[in-house]
Amino acid sequence: MFKSGSKLYLLIGINVFVFLLFGVLSVLEKLTLRTNYVTAYTYEYLAMPAYLPKLLVRFWTPLSYMFMHADFWHVLFNMMWLFWIGQIFEEFLGNKRILGLYLLGGLAGAVVFIAGYNLFPLLSNSTVLLTSNVVGASACVMAVTAGAATIAPNYAIMLFGVIPVKLKWIAIIYAVLGFLGMVGSNAGGQMAHLGGLIFGFIYVKQLQKGRDVVAAIAGLFKPKSKLKVASTNRDKVSNNTPRQDEIDHILDKISTTGYDNLSKQEKETLFRASKK
Repeated sequence: MFKSGSKLYLLIGINVFVFLLFGVLSVLEKLTLRTNYVTAYTYEYLAMPAYLPKLLVRFWTPLSYMFMHADFWHVLFNMMWLFWIGQIFEEFLGNKRILGLYLLGGLAGAVVFIAGYNLFPLLSNSTVLLTSNVVGASACVMAVTAGAATIAPNYAIMLFGVIPVKLKWIAIIYAVLGFLGMVGSNAGGQMAHLGGLIFGFIYVKQLQKGRDVVAAIAGLFKPKSKLKVASTNRDKVSNNTPRQDEIDHILDKISTTGYDNLSKQEKETLFRASKK
């Protein structure tokens, strides 16, 4: 997974590694010392709390929580779903965006979780707020699911290997269940799911308009090259006017995936067209 170069495999690898690391340490501790400090401290310092004063001194938890899982089935289903849906997402939008969408979707889930517990009277006016926390990559996976369903709503997958279901219905069902579950026993988890779904939908809608939030954030951390390239044959190139169908194809691609995903040749063609 780590050597493949795939961001999807990297995310799955990190989640599995973290789960196994703390799981093995916890088992060894219980077998030898008959204590449970590993699990207790893991939740204390890596799970994301809903209580704002505690969150202020656990400011890293909105990032760490999305790589933690409660048990084997939790990590198994999240990673299986991420693997299946992530491949569909990459099929349509390439493999450069899934890492950013995973992280930003998880942060969106964190925002909705924290806001829900501190704003809704059912949760904020109870002692539950003081002890509530959330772990899991579910919000991140929901962001990828909503993104895939938005870019390819009629793409059908075989549920249980026999039932064809379109991605748009899967996303809608998750959204409805998440909303209804906000008054259930896993209210925090369902709020995080909704946050991820909403962000995934908005992200792809903006991407289709040519605005790539993930690329914009990633660009902030890229070192700017001091090299400047001067062209001496612009007039010669500009005389070669591109065909209208070429321009239309490039503009359609920009509206779908953004300008940054154009090839060097396509950018040059667009430049020549702009000169005319």
